[in-house]
Amino acid sequence: MTLVRGCIGSLVAHQPLGKDVIAHAVDAATCDPRFNPVTAAEYPLLNIEVSVLGGSHRQLPSRPAMEKKPLNHFHPGSSVLSFGTAGCNSGCRFCQNFDIAKARIIDKLSVGASPEKIAQVVASRGIDSVAFTYNDPIVFAEYAIDTAQACRALGIHPIAVTAGYMSAEARPDFYAAMDAANIDLKGFTEDFYWKVTGTHLADVLATIDYAVNEARTPEGEHVWVKLTTLLIPGLNDDDAQLHAECTWIGKHLGPDVPLHFSAFHPSYRIMDVPPTPHETLTRARAIALAEGLHYVYAGNVHDREGDTTYCPNPQCHAKLIERDWYRIIADRLSASSGGNGHCPQCGTAIAGRW
Repeated sequence: MTLVRGCIGSLVAHQPLGKDVIAHAVDAATCDPRFNPVTAAEYPLLNIEVSVLGGSHRQLPSRPAMEKKPLNHFHPGSSVLSFGTAGCNSGCRFCQNFDIAKARIIDKLSVGASPEKIAQVVASRGIDSVAFTYNDPIVFAEYAIDTAQACRALGIHPIAVTAGYMSAEARPDFYAAMDAANIDLKGFTEDFYWKVTGTHLADVLATIDYAVNEARTPEGEHVWVKLTTLLIPGLNDDDAQLHAECTWIGKHLGPDVPLHFSAFHPSYRIMDVPPTPHETLTRARAIALAEGLHYVYAGNVHDREGDTTYCPNPQCHAKLIERDWYRIIADRLSASSGGNGHCPQCGTAIAGRW
């Protein structure tokens, strides 16, 4: 998958707004010199989101599936509204949201949105969850926590999509406000973290350990945590790092924490590295499974096997939720599909929120 981003700016009402948005979206997909033009054969595969920048939030008036976060084990197929602010506490050289993360004057283009207003909008549209994403929610922690509480009061699940780079003092309040989190584990050496992200591996590992083993929702449940590693050719995709990462996960977190390996595409300050080969994701997934992890996925590519949730019982290995990229083909597990969170063939409990 190639992520194509473009900023329309302020639109003057020369024609209906929808037509202006469509025209700019077509230009971004077909005329941006950084990317190969989208072909007619690729049109059916496009997943388009239109973003509206606001004063304290970046709201998407669309209902992408939970798989886009990606959170395959948290109410699969349910809808989620995503938003963020501007700025970031990481300096990732491969940032795909650099226009937001590096923004300094975004407030000049925006209007305010209270936590209560966001919760009301989400509820009125029948959306199941709200995700704090695009830039790291720890940089707007107070606002994210207030919004999470307002959403939870209306039965909406708050979700953090974060790099996990935060202090020990910030973790308890932040994760207590969340029902789920997708935490980026960007690599597994301090050298990679410092040179490529400007942050430190030890701090991220401490956050992940806390989120998985200690964090609780107000109802006393564990916060559901899933990890994502973007594999960048030549930087963090070698076997040594992959084995070390998976060994650490198994030892400190247990085998039931899902791990998602995603494909890199050139962006921001790393434009001279090729996209991640599909074979790299397959190899990484095989290493993680061999290390004993139960739920391992391949992302940003079409990979039915790598996207599917399987029963971890080695005598069963039934397909439980079949996917192709973000699309669910069959769900035999979720309550909304008649399942009960257990494998229908052997009865094994499947980790997650169904």
